Parts: sequence; C-alpha cells; structure tokens
Amino acid sequence: MVPSWTETLIRAGINVVGRTRYCIHPQEIVSNIPVVGGTKEVDWDLVIDLNPDLVLLDKEENPLEMAEKCPLPYLATHVSSLKDLQRELEVLGDKFKNADLIEMAVDCYDIIYSPKRSWSYQKIPGLIEAVNPTFQEEQQLVYLIWKKPWMSVTRETFIGSVLEHLGARIVSFEPGEKYPVIPVENYLDCFFLFSSEPY
Repeated sequence: MVPSWTETLIRAGINVVGRTRYCIHPQEIVSNIPVVGGTKEVDWDLVIDLNPDLVLLDKEENPLEMAEKCPLPYLATHVSSLKDLQRELEVLGDKFKNADLIEMAVDCYDIIYSPKRSWSYQKIPGLIEAVNPTFQEEQQLVYLIWKKPWMSVTRETFIGSVLEHLGARIVSFEPGEKYPVIPVENYLDCFFLFSSEPY
C-alpha cells in the first residue's frame, strides 16, 4: 500500500499481488498487478481475494485507521530518514528472507556514512537543458510536495534527509511540523524544486 515499497519489492523479486493506484513503477510490471485502492483508502475485500502473505503499510503514507482495519497480517514501516530506510530494508529482508533487500540495506549504510556531498543546482539532471533557470548556488532550497495549499518538507522527512545528505541548504521551518503549509510568496528568494508526484 506504499508506492515506494512496491517498486523496491519488485526490484528485489518479491511477488507483489496488489497495489495502490499510485504504485506506477516499474510500469511494465505494475500494469499487471491489481489495484486495491489508494494510499489513504483500500477495498479490503479485493485484498482478501488476492490472498497476500503480508500487507505492507507505512506510518508516513497510510492512515492509522487503515492498519486498524486490516484483516490480514501486516507490517507498518516508518521511514523518515536515510537511517530509517536502512533499518526497514533490513527488517523486510529478514521478513522475506531476501538477499536483495539485505544488499539494498548495505548500500544504504554505505550512503549514510559517506561524506556529505557538495550541492550544486547544475547537477540536477535536465535542469539547465529543460528549464534554464536563473539561480545562485548559495540559494536555499524549498521542496514542494503539494499545491492548494502549498506544502513543503523539513529535514525530518525522508526527502529532506536525502537532500541534506546531498548538501542542499534546505529552508528551516517552524519545528514540530514535518510537512508545513507555507505561503510561497515569503520564499521567492529561494530555489523551488517540485516533487514529481503530483507535479
């Protein structure tokens, strides 16, 4: 019930029998996997008919009510940083007895403990060719995940931890809210990156 986990499990060779309508990668494989709902709602009768060994949820992606109503064995991961990702890959690797997931966890460890990168907007694939933006390398970054209302991310999110590891200077927001609603007009001196979904 988590798009990123669907893609990861398929890459590891796990037999994924159901997915959300937002699980769209890898397209050539997921197009043959039945849709059982979205990340916030699910048709449990469809899930039961597919007879899965495990329903995979995530505390960031799926509401608590979904887990509480799940009629089958489930695992709820919690990924809000690169370190969390490493831990959860190890848990899934152990749960599925899957060497590929364990190898991904090792790769994640190597990334976590490698030196922080030096950020450059010019390294963003296709940015210069497609957009040719005006920017200054020292600009702070605002990563937008939603519109109406405009929502961003903090360092306490997975994407925030990845961007920070890549050396990006992420704008600091009020502590305590991982996905703040922001007035974008207050950040016009920053560089905006938009999430590929929903944009």
